[in-house]
Amino acid sequence: MPSVAFYTLGCKVNFYDTEAVWQLFKNEGYEQVDFETTTADVYLINTCTVTNTGDKKSRQIIRRAIRRNPDAIIAVTGCYAQTSPAEIMAIEGVDLVIGTQDRDKLMGYINDLRNERKPVNAVRNIMKTREFEELDVPDFAERTRAFLKIQEGCNNFCTFCIIPWSRGLSRSRDPRSVLDQARQLVAAGYKEIVLTGIHTGGYGDDMENYRLSDLLWDLDAIEGLERIRISSIEASQIDDKMIEVLNRSTKMCRHLHIPLQAGDNDVLKRMRRKYTVEQFADKIRLLHEAMPGVAITTDVIVGFPGETEEMYRNGFDFMEKLGFAEMHVFPYSKRTGTPAARMDDQIDEETKNERVHQLIDLSERMQLQYAEKYVGEVLDVIPEREHKGAPGEGRIMGYSDNYIQVVFEGSESLTGQLCRVKITQAGVNECFGQLVRVLDEKTPAAERSASAARAEDAKRKPLPAAMQA
Repeated sequence: MPSVAFYTLGCKVNFYDTEAVWQLFKNEGYEQVDFETTTADVYLINTCTVTNTGDKKSRQIIRRAIRRNPDAIIAVTGCYAQTSPAEIMAIEGVDLVIGTQDRDKLMGYINDLRNERKPVNAVRNIMKTREFEELDVPDFAERTRAFLKIQEGCNNFCTFCIIPWSRGLSRSRDPRSVLDQARQLVAAGYKEIVLTGIHTGGYGDDMENYRLSDLLWDLDAIEGLERIRISSIEASQIDDKMIEVLNRSTKMCRHLHIPLQAGDNDVLKRMRRKYTVEQFADKIRLLHEAMPGVAITTDVIVGFPGETEEMYRNGFDFMEKLGFAEMHVFPYSKRTGTPAARMDDQIDEETKNERVHQLIDLSERMQLQYAEKYVGEVLDVIPEREHKGAPGEGRIMGYSDNYIQVVFEGSESLTGQLCRVKITQAGVNECFGQLVRVLDEKTPAAERSASAARAEDAKRKPLPAAMQA
């Protein structure tokens, strides 16, 4: 049996894409082996190019694969492959470079290479691509949450970002295909689906009269699906229809990841973001009204070119006032080929690091404040695995619908089941709880959804004032 080993760098979408490519190999009779410990016949490296470091790390891994088995077929895909195929082809030992499209043709190229070793550069201009690449992932090893890719590419062209050049313009997956895949995942036992993409909230921008909110209502109607989570959405994409779904659907998770990137209007303008801090704050207020208790997490870039101490302080105060449930904080990193890399007023590393640490401290403080509100409350948790902090002690961990990581006593047989858990202690990265009961298939649907009561209230209460106009 031929063998394949994968190495994935970068974001969650890349990890999804690797899973999808593995299905292609599996269908051709391959077995998957460990990249680090086993010699494989084919090595596939899924690369990242979001920073210059991503490029460098990608090259290191490609060379490592070639050293592990000089006779193996070395195939390279992903964002770095898309933007710099010639750089990768110049590495002796690389057989195939395929980018972020045409991966449905991958096995054809691999079979040709097994017959004749002639290096192939299969990368096309991504900017001309208008079709979503259909690659299914029917199951996820060791996961209780299923990821479902619904969108690819981005039209935003923020000044710090290379992604439109590596992923192309925004294109959406056909709704029928999304719903078919969702039903398959539910039939395979998944209770939670995470909708993912490069710019997930842009779903439907390339369609007529069908947007993400319409897709969410169609997913809401799928029987057996308990939770729908959106991996990320831009503030500018949260319109009245989206707020109505969040307000009235019993399945939407009370957690949204909304990238802020900077808390100062001058910095946002230099980044070419499509909102002001005032507009962002307004959307957050509407969300809290529509979905009480919602956890809002965000991304922040620190030390963007031209960010003065005053701009940074403005941002810090703004983030503190909004009270995020968690922030992912990144120091600005120059990306060759982007407008921001050519800007004057680059910030020195020491200043960036100092600001990063201050914002991480703020994030941890806000995370704890958010979690403390739920001590004594009962939340629905889907256990994912044994608690790594104390193996063998009979504790499991999972996430509540509002994305609190909860550890509680219970056997691994509860993995993937909907459990009602009382929160007993709050922490920064994890909270502790006590199992109240397991909700099984026989529990009446109205009782099974913790958000059902919320939904009933929602039906009775008026929509947020701003939406009644």
